[in-house]
Amino acid sequence: MTSSSPNILRAEGFPAEEIRRRARLGARAVFPDASGYGADVFGEVPTGNRPDALDRLRILPPLFTPRRLEKLIELGREPMPADVDLRTDIGGLPSAFPLYLSALGSTKVASTRLGAAAARQAAQLGIPMVIGENIAPVNGYRGDDDSGGSMRRRISAYTGHLNGDLGGVLVQQSTEDADAEVWNQIYSDPETGPILMSGRLGFELKLGQGAKPGLGGMTLVDRDVAEAMAGRYAFDPAFDDGPQRLRCSAPGTFDEEILRQQIRLMRNNFPRARVGVKLFPGRDVATACAVAWEAGADSVTVDGAEGGSGWAPTVMMRSAGLPLADCLARISPAGQCLCVSGRMWEGARAVRCLALGARAVGLGRAALIAVDEDPDAGLIRLVSALTFEMRLLISALGKYAARDLASEDVGGDLVPEPGYPVGR
Repeated sequence: MTSSSPNILRAEGFPAEEIRRRARLGARAVFPDASGYGADVFGEVPTGNRPDALDRLRILPPLFTPRRLEKLIELGREPMPADVDLRTDIGGLPSAFPLYLSALGSTKVASTRLGAAAARQAAQLGIPMVIGENIAPVNGYRGDDDSGGSMRRRISAYTGHLNGDLGGVLVQQSTEDADAEVWNQIYSDPETGPILMSGRLGFELKLGQGAKPGLGGMTLVDRDVAEAMAGRYAFDPAFDDGPQRLRCSAPGTFDEEILRQQIRLMRNNFPRARVGVKLFPGRDVATACAVAWEAGADSVTVDGAEGGSGWAPTVMMRSAGLPLADCLARISPAGQCLCVSGRMWEGARAVRCLALGARAVGLGRAALIAVDEDPDAGLIRLVSALTFEMRLLISALGKYAARDLASEDVGGDLVPEPGYPVGR
């Protein structure tokens, strides 16, 4: 009930309006405004409109370019930005660019036509796609509608538009997905047989995401949907008095040995599938990466605190987890496949990440916004602009393959915060 009494207190220099909002809404106030749920995408943004540490790094072209000379001799002419080779291998999945479509799960935004449109365009571009958790338990494995919300329809939207031998599909599985045996269904599904046999199907073990490190998935669902999910998901009481309920997934419990055994189990149970691991930006992210690679993971994906478009308490997006720049400063891939995400939409940020050790960068919120602008070609055009910038910058560095980027190509104050160990 809203009080009709006028406010008599003033609190200059104090977040009075936010406190009043919490006094009105209770626990619901710790989440973004629910009125935009299903249309808004979320994630951490720099405070005060200041660029983060990664964006503050400068890209440093050299005056002397011996590799350009090598390319000139190879081509018999002066090399140009169009000669830059952006092809790469992302955990065994061949990709036209060092890009992938980040995990889009069961959220209302991704389950509409936007998820299927993003899948189609990613396939046409020849970049891998990650499918997020909770799709099958929420929207079904096969599905009877045309929205593209079910697991099978999301996969079919991609595989139906494959670009030759490029691309691939990596599927996450939550605790609830495991109960529904989602990976088993996909692995034995005749429709996924062609990409499985060609080595372009993989499974990704998810330990968390950047938007809510340490928490499981959170989604608002209508009350009738919540009743149908009773017994499969937990529901937080924060929204019990409204038209929707807050569905929560378990984050999962891990230590080093559990992670090793999970990866080995995946390899044994699904020998033809690629194995990926998704990490949130925890303070021990470098150790977790090393454990995953040692156990045989084909790829490790790390969200910075900027990554993840899921529904999450604003305090998590504002205050929890390492920024992507700090993650990159701590992790030493040493030839292993590291994928990163967090506010990727233009070429310079991608080039900085590649120079600091990443094999590829993920498009999440940017991809959804692009396909919302144009469901037929918005993501394709966004990638065209991004890769044009990448080729310009890499060529300016005197290099002609994305894989040749190195830490010498960027400069600035990228130093880990005190108190967090570097490396393992």
